Amino acid sequence: MIVLAVDCMGGDHGPKVTLPACRQFLDRHPDAELLLVGRPEALQGLSHERARVVPATEVVGMDDSIELALRKKKDSSLRVAIQQVKDGTAQVAVSAGNTGALMAIARYLLKTLDGIERPAIATQMPNAEGGVTTVLDLGANVDCTAEHLLQFAVMGSALVAVLSGDKQPTVGLLNIGEEAIKGSDEIKRAGELLRAAAAAGDLNFIGNVEGNDIFRGTADIVVCDGFVGNVALKTSEGLAAMIVQFLREEFSRNLLTRLAAAVSYPVLSALKKRMDHRRYNGAALLGLRGLVFKSHGSADALAFEQALCRAYDAAHNQLLERVRARIAHAAPLLAGAG
Repeated sequence: MIVLAVDCMGGDHGPKVTLPACRQFLDRHPDAELLLVGRPEALQGLSHERARVVPATEVVGMDDSIELALRKKKDSSLRVAIQQVKDGTAQVAVSAGNTGALMAIARYLLKTLDGIERPAIATQMPNAEGGVTTVLDLGANVDCTAEHLLQFAVMGSALVAVLSGDKQPTVGLLNIGEEAIKGSDEIKRAGELLRAAAAAGDLNFIGNVEGNDIFRGTADIVVCDGFVGNVALKTSEGLAAMIVQFLREEFSRNLLTRLAAAVSYPVLSALKKRMDHRRYNGAALLGLRGLVFKSHGSADALAFEQALCRAYDAAHNQLLERVRARIAHAAPLLAGAG
């Protein structure tokens, strides 16, 4: 059985979203068990033979400071969920809570893997090839060195290898141009390290990529610092929402456009589904000595269930062990880069 510890109190909506998502997840995964972490009185809405309540008396608010969450709220649902992973009671923890607090508490309790200085947040974005592009970092690290970007590439390769089955996924370095001479000194040095990693057989590095390559599907993995990655993520979500809203408004203006909408419904439906960011919810916190997944704070039940599914897949396919193996193989290069 795969056991997931779920912070049921986190996010903008708490149990009214997390509990329905948990029920749907359990119905579709007969080999999974859930530890529902939170205030027991708030979790009575879900009774299931493969779900058990783990009490937590406090909740980390979305606007709580990292210091408050880490040092004051020691019995928060977010912390208790991660503690289940540390204790070996669960293989993976999932939360829609405060991102900064989640990363800080996860790093404090689980520590980082040998050879990794900073954990990174990785998630998937839809691309024009009909697949997804994995991007990291998405906000955990605003300022990154070339060495950090190399570490992200190694961890991202392990993640994509697990999720896609491709043992040698392609890696691109996000830059302002494809030429190796472009970019800041740090980015150019990162390119040198990634090319050395490719020569050593640790990565399948294809060179620099630009922002539009994320959505073209040029590379399976795109590596960048957390500031740029977070902007790219939020921009893509906003653009998708704008397009869907535009189509909805345009095709409801008059009889002619409604008829056009009826004729083109299958295509529009497929487009809407492809661009629905809820289907890609669930970001992995890579580089820790345990599996932790982050859901959007504003996630609805469909989106939160997707985060549970991604966490389940990672545990089922032994992501942590594969990340360790990748890092061990690349250890000489990582040590030299440091």
